[in-house]
Amino acid sequence: MTDIVWRGMTRAQLDAAYNNSAAVANSAQTVAAWAERSARLRAERPELLDLRYGPRERNRIDVFRCGAKGAPLFCFIHGGYWQRNAKEGFACMAEGPLAAGFDVALIGYTLCPEVTLTDIVAETRAATQWLRREGPRHGVAQGKLIVSGWSAGGHLTATAMDVPGVDAGLAISGIFDVEPCRLNYLNEKINLTAAEAAAMSPLLHLPARSGPLAIAYGAAELPELQRQSRDYWQAWSAAGLPGKLIPLAGDDHFTVLEELMRPDGALTRALRELAG
Repeated sequence: MTDIVWRGMTRAQLDAAYNNSAAVANSAQTVAAWAERSARLRAERPELLDLRYGPRERNRIDVFRCGAKGAPLFCFIHGGYWQRNAKEGFACMAEGPLAAGFDVALIGYTLCPEVTLTDIVAETRAATQWLRREGPRHGVAQGKLIVSGWSAGGHLTATAMDVPGVDAGLAISGIFDVEPCRLNYLNEKINLTAAEAAAMSPLLHLPARSGPLAIAYGAAELPELQRQSRDYWQAWSAAGLPGKLIPLAGDDHFTVLEELMRPDGALTRALRELAG
């Protein structure tokens, strides 16, 4: 008899339950298209790339300004299950927010297994603090600061909601209970212990107070990813914390970001509400 490892699932079933790339047939092509769009945007706006916020190589931030004085700052943290991708491939996520009157910062961070998940959380929190402290020297972060991220970046968004100077958050398709990632294929590089998985799970460590957090997910995502967002929203709202849940009909784990890249997308509209 095959052992059950999580919520009635075997190890093979749990692996599949969190394998977003395998679940979406054209995901590799989508990510490649993002990289092309991002390269063009970076080439067009090279003025504030790779601003260093910490000692490690990936401790860098790309900043794109919309041109409006005192614009709110949208800080985006990329996904990749804490073990792949880089900020450079996600610059295109700035397209919608820039058109909507936001300055944008793309936060880079070191990947597992070079560092632990605890280290990554510390890095992205430090990056957010750096932007609030040093951003005005670069013409940004003088107004509201909204932290955001997708997938693993959604998790990192949740862990930054209590950082001083963070006014609001937008967590997109995030992981809020890390324990299943300890029990499936992802842990081959993350190397989580049970104690670290618990310590790094936002679901278990809600802030005492926070600005509003919008929690968004695609209604066509894997069921476990949908459950993660719904469970976190239930805990967040039960604690009396402000925010909203945004299920996006028809969107999978990758198409959900089209709602951010478009100036009229649902996630860009959510940003406007958070900054309002």
